Amino acid sequence: MRRVLAGVLACVFAISANASLAQDKPPLKLGGILDMSSLYADITGSGSETAAKMAVEDFGGTVLGRKVEIVVGDHLNKADLAANIARDMIDNQGVEMIFDVAASATALAAGEIAKARGKIIMFNGPGSIRLSNEACGPYTVHYVFDTFAQANVTGLAAVKSGLDTWFFLTADYAFGQDLEKDTSNVVVKSGGKVLGSVRHPINTSDFSSFLLQAQASKAKVIGLANAGGDTINAIKQGAEFGITKGGQKISPLLAFVTDIDSVGLETAQGLLLAEAFYWDLNDDTRAFSKRFMERTKRVPTSAQAGVYSSVLHYLQAVKAAGTTDAAAVMKVMKETPINDMFAKNGRIREDGRMVHDMYLFEVKKPSESKGRWDDYKLLATVPGDQAFQPLSESRCPLVKK
Repeated sequence: MRRVLAGVLACVFAISANASLAQDKPPLKLGGILDMSSLYADITGSGSETAAKMAVEDFGGTVLGRKVEIVVGDHLNKADLAANIARDMIDNQGVEMIFDVAASATALAAGEIAKARGKIIMFNGPGSIRLSNEACGPYTVHYVFDTFAQANVTGLAAVKSGLDTWFFLTADYAFGQDLEKDTSNVVVKSGGKVLGSVRHPINTSDFSSFLLQAQASKAKVIGLANAGGDTINAIKQGAEFGITKGGQKISPLLAFVTDIDSVGLETAQGLLLAEAFYWDLNDDTRAFSKRFMERTKRVPTSAQAGVYSSVLHYLQAVKAAGTTDAAAVMKVMKETPINDMFAKNGRIREDGRMVHDMYLFEVKKPSESKGRWDDYKLLATVPGDQAFQPLSESRCPLVKK
């Protein structure tokens, strides 16, 4: 009995010592630069903060004797503000890793700050292919999706099915421009034609003049090279204009399950879209999503699921490396396959691209859905090495040719 009691007391003292040690050392801070209040708030926002905190909790809350803390900032979709937040997080708050940075212009700005300071930055919400090409860095990871993969998975499937003439409605900033360019390349290479495009300001409420130009083009597909609120508004207003009833297809080149929920299945049914994650894909995605929904009352987007996966992968690498030194941690992250509810046998390449399977979905008809969030039918699983830009085409200076 004394031995058992002594063992229990030893365990209690060890736990207390570890807790005391974690209190004595400064916390390890991870910083999320998010859109908390604008058109990408549903895609990232507070859901990305929740996902990051879930990853920390599941990891155990501490690493190397340090308590792990999540701090966040709202960039309001302004690139200069994103850069300032990144600078403040690293220089004044002691943040060791930055995650998400929803939107491409803000990500490119924050990425330059992290690169200059030798800190790891992991992109979950932004899509511009530039992040793993010209703007790549030794400590940059592009985790969830990019414009090349979105274009490759959606555009290729559409052209193969006979939807071979396209007109683009494009958000006029880095992400939209890259998405239009990458999809145009896929369409033309596959034997299709691009009949034209029109650019709109980010956060547009009235798409009528843009949709009229698209309608007049007589293109079989109107490709939406935008995201978030812009995609939702364009789909809703396109339905009001009778575009789909007139025989043209609207293809959102980047859409999330939250967008489809906002639009509604009656309007969105039949849309083809590429995603990196879907809550109802398998037992692992359902288990994670159930826990996430208990906290947020909505299913996770691919960006939010990617935040959970990337934060967990980072913490595991810190533990394995025995340090928070960016070079040592990144080495472990690139050497270690990613196997979790987000990716199976995912890997981070030398250009910082995290390669994993992508999925082509069709939005269900209302009669096919069993309830809210039951929105997608899986049409195809595209292996990562087919979905993402091959290294041979990379414009990242770190890639050895």
